[in-house]
Order: sequence, then structure tokens, then C-alpha cells
Amino acid sequence: MAECGRVDSNTSGHTMDKSITLPPDEIFRNLENAKRFAIDIGGSLTKLAYYSTVQHKVAKVRSFDHSTKEAASDKLYEIAVQEEVTARLHFIKFENAYIETCLDFIKDHLVNTETKVIKATGGGAHKFKELIERKLGLKVDKEDEMTCLIKGCNFVLKNIPHEAFVYARHADSEFRFQTTNPDIFPYLLVNIGSGVSIVKVESEDKFERIGGSSIGGGTFWGLGALLTKTKRFDELLQLASKGQHSSVDMLVKDIYGGSYACLGLTGDLIASSFGKSATADKEFSKEDMAKSLLHMISNDIGQLACLYAKLHNLSRVYFGGFFIRGHPVTMHTITYSINFFTKGEVQALFLRHEGYLGAIGAFLKGAEEDNPNQYSWGENYAGSSGLMSVSPDMNPMQRARSGTFDMLEMDRLERQLVNLPLLQDASSYIPDTVDLTEDAQAREYWLYCFEEALDGVVKRAVASQPDIPEAAERAEKFRQKYRHKLQTLRHQPFAYGSLTVRSLLDTREHCLNEFNFPDPYSKIKERENDVALKYYQKAVKSLDELSWEDRQFAIVKGVLAGNVFDWGAKAVSEVLESNPEFGFEEAKRRLEERPWLVDSFDQWLERLKGPPHRCALFFVDNSGVDIILGVMPFVRELLSRGTEVVLASNSGPALNDVTNSELQILTERIAAMDPVIKSALREDRLTLVQSGSSSPCLDLSRLDKVLAMVVRERQTDLVIIEGMGRAIHTNYYAMLSCESLKMAVIKNSWLADRLGGKLFSVVFKYEVPAGKAH
Repeated sequence: MAECGRVDSNTSGHTMDKSITLPPDEIFRNLENAKRFAIDIGGSLTKLAYYSTVQHKVAKVRSFDHSTKEAASDKLYEIAVQEEVTARLHFIKFENAYIETCLDFIKDHLVNTETKVIKATGGGAHKFKELIERKLGLKVDKEDEMTCLIKGCNFVLKNIPHEAFVYARHADSEFRFQTTNPDIFPYLLVNIGSGVSIVKVESEDKFERIGGSSIGGGTFWGLGALLTKTKRFDELLQLASKGQHSSVDMLVKDIYGGSYACLGLTGDLIASSFGKSATADKEFSKEDMAKSLLHMISNDIGQLACLYAKLHNLSRVYFGGFFIRGHPVTMHTITYSINFFTKGEVQALFLRHEGYLGAIGAFLKGAEEDNPNQYSWGENYAGSSGLMSVSPDMNPMQRARSGTFDMLEMDRLERQLVNLPLLQDASSYIPDTVDLTEDAQAREYWLYCFEEALDGVVKRAVASQPDIPEAAERAEKFRQKYRHKLQTLRHQPFAYGSLTVRSLLDTREHCLNEFNFPDPYSKIKERENDVALKYYQKAVKSLDELSWEDRQFAIVKGVLAGNVFDWGAKAVSEVLESNPEFGFEEAKRRLEERPWLVDSFDQWLERLKGPPHRCALFFVDNSGVDIILGVMPFVRELLSRGTEVVLASNSGPALNDVTNSELQILTERIAAMDPVIKSALREDRLTLVQSGSSSPCLDLSRLDKVLAMVVRERQTDLVIIEGMGRAIHTNYYAMLSCESLKMAVIKNSWLADRLGGKLFSVVFKYEVPAGKAH
């Protein structure tokens, strides 16, 4: 923890005589590598953006030369942990009261001297220009506020899948996250600051302010201050949340004694804002006046937004700005207003990172020479605060100590991510099977499950780095951080968008990477790959001796048995820990007998009697027995039928899943033993492509652009998705425009029970899109 100096009460205008504490590793992270800054200063909040390079460890596999006799006994490949530098964007939000303190802190910890200019936007960029230039020694370069806002909005909508949400007060899940349409344009952005700007956004660079109003957040604040003598905006909202507007507003029933049915007006509808205050001879409470005022402003803005949306034929309307700021009472009144005026045809959409849009846009304006839009970016859950998780009301002790700080971090991904071209409807595709935000029972189970597994993950992380003395200390930090994330999600399941098994797994991977555990399962994978390769020829020989029909069943059973070998599943990892000799044949015996829980094997067999597929895209799962003795014989059979095969594997490590670099080496070794695989590789009928993912699950809307290109070029007409993470936790309901096969063994008894099966139940789901029967 570093002391961050004192706030001088004379210069900041706030009577604060205490120092504020900023843990540098928790808030202003990687400052020593910061390359570029942008700042957005509003009326009460400052948003700081900077780009830094992050050095972290990655596990690289390298093949040995197996051509010499001496090398024959060598291990399969070597694993080298290397330092890699990646790009990261940091966004920090704090109250203006702390601006001097924070600027001092940045100056003290800023080693880099390359930066000469800081991009600035927002009203406060004028007000604090001299202060910033004096403190940081940087020239302030002001950017247009609206341009920055739109740039920021486009960026988050494209790069953060669960960015937009609908707010439903009093529902089981108040936040309902939208899947982002691959084409985000056109949309309407209603920015409610002091006044209201209504902007139509048609493309990356084409937008137009089509309307607005002088009645906005400033009106609410100004009139509110006159009516209630309350000068603080947040306090005014607190009053409004406790008030009854019907004490002040004249309702339809106050005029007509009930509803006005022939006009479709309900009795509770506001007929006249503040209507009762003209005739009633009484004092009104501050709470009631604040609530009436909030309704008046929100209804006015809602009606305006609806009229412009209709006029320009736009169905997506995003609300943002100082007035919204994630306040439930504000989002509720805007939502109600939009629903009323459009009869539910238009939804009011809010943004999880709405407060950062200006800072992101200003940053992007200064980073254009680096072409940030040529890359895909991903939210780093390890370094981001969740939605609503740092609120002035939630932790008053922390607020008194260090102010309210909120963070967003985004990592630059190595490759551009796009949709799988074979999704039937990309705009309605939802990767996850269960939304834990909405399913309280499932949420409780999975949060408990991940907490229970934490000790095992820590142990595995330490064991993966036996020669590094401080590994145990880092593993302990990982434990604390991930446990803290789980506790946040228990209280605020919506913190990072829809809560799913996938997001829990991804958060864990992000936290492991944060503390330099790039691949805790690398040694296990290496050992299991080595053992499985020794049995490959025997497995293939026994399959070749079977009749055609028996062979098809044996191949499928082999994939399913291979899929049992999953260190990510507690039931299996316990078996593998206690019995390392647990083998392929034993796994086959563990599988349930047919009919399976989901069983389309007969239809699949019938399809195989028809013409071969042109090209099969196979999303593979685990290392070892799964890929070598399960998947490869299946691939071999498809190749023998005349079907080209594309094997898609993870770009980076996750649990014991096989990565693309490992699969390259394994395939070469198999080709040396198997002429079918060898000739397919040589003739380019078998292709290995990375998926762009480093997750045990699979999001078909965020795949490597190269993979999408290969899928199109090869005219892929069969997609095979294997494994519990990829085919059950995600994509179980995914609709594809070609034939698909989803295969998995359920290795979690709670999930099995939920699906109506038992441990080691089998899902074999063959689907043909309507109108494409063969």
C-alpha cells in the first residue's frame, strides 16, 4: 500500500484533512509502463485512461528433434516459460475531489518520459487544464466531447459481449444483458448530461446530432436544489428513491376518479407533474418533490427519445451520461417512460461501462497511429471492478479511506475475433446454456463449486512451478483475488454481465495469468500425451478389424470415453489423482449404456451411409487420451471417407485442454505412425487452426478471423463440438446453418441430475437444420 499524499483543502475546495491511500497494484496498475494518457473530466467524476505494456509469463511448447536414434527416448516436447509483452488498456474512475492527489501519484510513479501530450475531453478539461499541465508536465490536447463519446460507445459495443443491458426493477434479475448484434449500427445514443443530446450513429465515423433538449440532468439538479435545498446530485437521487410522486403529481384518477378508458389512460398515470402543489395548502416532503421531479424529467426525455427513434426508424436506443451513471432509480424511470411511449416496441438500453465512453474515445483519438481498431480487445476480469460493485452507498468505510475508485481493464488480443460464418442467426446467438444471473439455485451451486475447487487449483498452480520458491506466495495471492471475485458475484451476480459457468472459468484463468501461472496443467498434459501416443497404433488397429457399422459405434464410444479424461471435472480429477493408471478401457466401461441421455446415434449412422461431407470443422477439447485415442481415430475415419477436416483448438492454455501449438506436435507424431494422417496433412486435407480462445468453453461469436476464413473457403458442412465446456455449458442450444454434432460426457453429478441423467451420462446430439435433410 502506498500513501498518496494529502489533499490540500484550499486547492481542491473540499475540506479533507486526511491522506487517501491508493494501493498502486490495485488501482493505478502498470503505471511504470504507461505509454499514452487520456482524461475525461465531468462535473463530479474524472475518468483516466492509459495504455501500458504488461509483461507476463507464457508457456511455450517446442518440439524435440526425433529423427536421431539418441533422441528416441526423449520426451515428446519441452515446455519453456517465456516472458511476453502484451498491450493493456486501463480505465480508472474517481471523484474530482481526488484529482490533485491522483495526479501527484501518477507523476511520482511514472517512469516513462515518452508521453508529451495528454488527450482531454469533458467540461472539466478546461477547468483543470493548468493543474494537469503543471502536475504532469504534459501538454493538454482537448478533443471534441461528442466525437469521443461515440468512439467510446462503438468500441465497447464491439469488444465487450455483455455491454448493453435492459433494466427491470423488482424482477428476479434486474439486469438483463443483451447479446451484441455483430452489426452494431445504426443506433440512437441519448446522452443526458446537463442537457440532452440525441445522436444518430450510422457507422464508425458517421454520426449526427439530430436533436436534444435543455431539460436534462442539470435541470433535475438545479430545480432539485431549489426545491429541497440539497446541493449534492447523489443525495437528490437518494431522496427521490424514498419519495412518493403521487403526493405532488396530479394523476389521471385525481381528475376523472379512475382511468380514462376510451383514451387508454390508466388511473395511476401522471396527468400533471407537480399538479397538486398548485392547489394543496400543505408542505411537501423533500423526498416526494425529488421523486416527482425525477419522473417529470425522465418522462420528458423518454418521450423525446421515442419520437426520434420512430422518426429515424431506429430500434436500438442507448442511454448514457452523467444523469444515468448506473443509478437504479434513474434507469427505472427512463425504462418505464420508454415502455409507455412505445408500447414496449423499443427497449431502453444502458451500458455497463457508460461512465468510461468519453475517456475511451479520447484515448482512441490519441492512439490512431497504433490502429487499435485493427485488433480485438477483451475485458480482463482480474483487473476490472464489476458493475455497481464500487458504489458510494455500499462501503462507506472504504469511501472515507480512499474515495470511490472504479476500474476497467482490457487486453489486446493477438487476433481479430469474428462470428463463425455457420451460425444460423448471429444476432440471436447466445453461447451459454444457463444464465446464472437469472437462476438462483444454479448460481448458488456453481459459486459453491468453484469455491470448493479453489484449494485444488492453488495446489496445482504451485506444483506446476516446482523450482520457483515464491510460487506459493503468488498462488496465495491468486486464491485471495479469485475468492474476492466469487464473493462479489455472490452479492452482485450481474457485476460482469451475465454470470455463467463460462465467465466463472474465464475469471479464474484471468486471475491465474495475473499471478504468472500461465499453464498450471502443462506437466500433466505432457505426461498424458506421452502415454496416450504409445497406445495410438494399437487403438487404430483394433478399430480397423471391426465391421463398418461396429467401427462407427466404437469410434464414437472412443471419443466419449476420451472426453472422460478432464481435470476440470472434480469427479474425474479425484479418480485421476487416486488412480493414475485409470485407463481408456475403464473409461469406456464407465459410460452409460445406450439409449444415452441424448441419443441421435442411429440418425448419425444413417447419415454416414450417405455421401461424405465436404469439410468437417472439429472443436476439440482435452489433451492426452481425449485428443489422441478419442478424436484422432474419428478424424481418420472422416478423412478415409473423403471429408476434409479442420481441427480447431485453443490459442492459449485453459485447464488440460489441448492448445494449437501442442496439437501441431501431437499431429506430427501421429502422422509418423499413421499413413492416413500423414497423407492428409501433406495434401492439405487435414488443417490445424487456432480458435482464438483461451477458455474451456466456446463462444462462436468470438473466433479467430483466420478460422472463419478457412471455414468459408472449405465450404464446411459439418461442425463437431466436443466436451462438457464447449457442448453443454456453451452451445447446447446453438443453431447452425449446417449439420452439427455435439458430443460430451457429463462429469458433474449436479448437472447430470438437472438434465435428467446421472454421472457419466452421454450427450450425443446430431442436428440437421430445417430444409437440409439428406
